[in-house]
Amino acid sequence: MLQTPSQLNIPSYVMNFPFSLSTKDPNNIWMQELSEENLIINKPKAYRQFLELYNFLAGGSIVYLLPTEKEFQDLVYTANLGIYLPHLKENHIILSNFTSPPRQGEELIGEKFFKQMGYKTHLAPTKWEGEADLKYLKDNVYIGGYGIRSQKETYEWMEKEFNMNVIKVEMVDDYLYHLDCTIFPLSNEKTLVCTSMYTDEEIAHIEQYTEIIPISEDDAMGGIANSVRMGNTILCASNIVELKRTDENYDFEKNKISTLEKICAHEGMEPVIFNLSEYMKSGAMLSCMVMHLNYVDQTKSLL
Repeated sequence: MLQTPSQLNIPSYVMNFPFSLSTKDPNNIWMQELSEENLIINKPKAYRQFLELYNFLAGGSIVYLLPTEKEFQDLVYTANLGIYLPHLKENHIILSNFTSPPRQGEELIGEKFFKQMGYKTHLAPTKWEGEADLKYLKDNVYIGGYGIRSQKETYEWMEKEFNMNVIKVEMVDDYLYHLDCTIFPLSNEKTLVCTSMYTDEEIAHIEQYTEIIPISEDDAMGGIANSVRMGNTILCASNIVELKRTDENYDFEKNKISTLEKICAHEGMEPVIFNLSEYMKSGAMLSCMVMHLNYVDQTKSLL
């Protein structure tokens, strides 16, 4: 089998430098509620913010940069591109079938990129928007969100074709429209879940495979689940450095960071906060900008 970054005992990711980043076609409720003036992206600032995140990740992992094609405004959000399947011995990546019109066609960029790296690629036959809607837990167990951007039928196809066990949960909030807004696997044993967004039956199903660390809807709205783990650090976004104490969102962000600090302290981890305010104009948070090529850190316990 051809070795790829997925076989290394080093965390590996895919990102995309935001040359094509734009908000010209608002495709989620966060963007639609902003004024035209507030949608304008400061490109030099966006580049600096990207590099702060990229440089941190590259200091402890392998980070590949996906080639840019200028017509795709959201290409920087690589978490939606697809997912690597760690439970299989061979290098398989499933590529998205985008519901969002401005994103349709990104999967073809990914297909060429991953094939050149030695991966076997598969295009999802029905609507599905990548790792942002499908989280890996352990063994062959995943959690998949459906109902807004992804279809349940896609997970049924995955189970049949790739011997996957997908816990299917319904997305019901237009503001939390991808699974990564409400669920974040901290390790193979513990998962952050915004429990108020799911039914008792769905929660019980998740609890069969992982210990749930509950998070509030406010913290989910603030992007606490849109985090990425690298080693013993949890990377999360907040624009609190740009807010005055009198700003209506200041306490909201402060409480979110406090929640994350408490969780990390209990689990032997360390939070690292990045200002990604220019990407918030797209309705995006940190995990949106990172696609995993392996999950080596998820298997490690720090206690």
